Amino acid sequence: MALPISSLDRRKFLRGAGVALALPWMETFASPDRVVGKSSQRKRLACFYLPDGVPMPLEKDPSFKDWSWFPHGGRTDFRLTKCMETLAPLRDDMTVFSGLSHPAVRRVHGHRNADQFLTGANTGAMDDEYKNSISLDQVFAEHAGEHTRHASLVLSTDGGTGSPRGAHTMSFNAEGRPIPAEHKPKRIFDMLFVKSGPDAARRLALSESALDDLMEDARSLKHSLSKHDQETLAEYLQSVRETEVRVEKARRWLDVAVPVVNADGLKLDVTPEDPRNFLRTMYELIYLAFKTDSTRVATYQLGRENGVGISDYLARAVGFKAAHSLSHETKNPDGYRNFGVYCRFINEELGRFATRLKETPEPGGDGNMLDHTALFFGSASSAFHLSRNYPLILMGGRKLGFKHGQYLKYGRGNERNQATSGISSDSGWNREMSYTELPLSNLYLSMLQKLGVETESFGGSTEPLSEV
Repeated sequence: MALPISSLDRRKFLRGAGVALALPWMETFASPDRVVGKSSQRKRLACFYLPDGVPMPLEKDPSFKDWSWFPHGGRTDFRLTKCMETLAPLRDDMTVFSGLSHPAVRRVHGHRNADQFLTGANTGAMDDEYKNSISLDQVFAEHAGEHTRHASLVLSTDGGTGSPRGAHTMSFNAEGRPIPAEHKPKRIFDMLFVKSGPDAARRLALSESALDDLMEDARSLKHSLSKHDQETLAEYLQSVRETEVRVEKARRWLDVAVPVVNADGLKLDVTPEDPRNFLRTMYELIYLAFKTDSTRVATYQLGRENGVGISDYLARAVGFKAAHSLSHETKNPDGYRNFGVYCRFINEELGRFATRLKETPEPGGDGNMLDHTALFFGSASSAFHLSRNYPLILMGGRKLGFKHGQYLKYGRGNERNQATSGISSDSGWNREMSYTELPLSNLYLSMLQKLGVETESFGGSTEPLSEV
């Protein structure tokens, strides 16, 4: 029986004609649920993390006018400082926030907060109490990941997972376990765009066989274990089940051609020792992953807290030896300016990525790619690693319903951002708060709802933010 072309998978149709060719999205070959306007309209999320906070001079400091990270002014008439002015062309596509933080960790040192940035979890005061929860990106990945080869793209400059309270990854699964981040551009590119070879099916079969054996051994072992060991085994088996899911998904995509992209301009051998090109390459890989619909979810942790790891080299892009030390030297001559110059560089590259999306028409849709992508950027500390008043930017997503061109201030008693300013020692991180802030997870709840996730709560949220 002849099938209408519109019901055929585009790439299978081409292979059936004896050709293997990756083409741009064409609505002629789209299945009905992929047509723009249907519920499966592409919605994307990318989250970025900056460690060590941002410049926060007091108003009386000469650096306040130019190098305070937060803008000056009101909700719509705000002025971007030199830290932020590289984002000025995107002013109408972004919102800046103050007065948001995670209540559970407001009295935890900022160096220990990257773990909770996308989760809002109360990870406990002591290391043996540590327990995290699912991150924002992975909640959305559960919703959107079925449509793409990769449910999410988890990246960082340092790679791996790091350690509890010293995370190298922003992403945590449903059990609160860290998801290892990729950090080598060549490996990321190969994962996205290079065929796995003719023996891929054989490797998948071997993986399934090994998993079956593992599960059988586990079932026989369970009855001889103590209650504590049974709990440990249960956690381990959950990891095995997650591997099974990945193997099964890989099988479903085995016969689907990987997208063909032009890699001529990519520096896939670059390292953080060439920080500007490294950042640009990582952003470009996310852009290509989004453009080819290889994934709709990405996280990128620019650096680890406390200056640990090769990510501290990013400051070399603007003439400084290390990024973390800039946050400690704000009382030195030009200290706030130096820290601000580094943040300006970070914002410049973020803006370059957002502009790339804005200049690219949405494949098969209306508007541009930025219109269909929510970009979230921030840090889990403000002045000198204070775990309050997080510096946050939300960009894009106009076609998803986000409102922009705003500087939104929440809470009471710190509208001018002075309560968290001027701190240059660790004496401030556990100081009592004389002001109020709202849960950052209120913003996360708003984001999830506009991204199409049906939920009424996330990470301790109390209500969505109506202004977003």
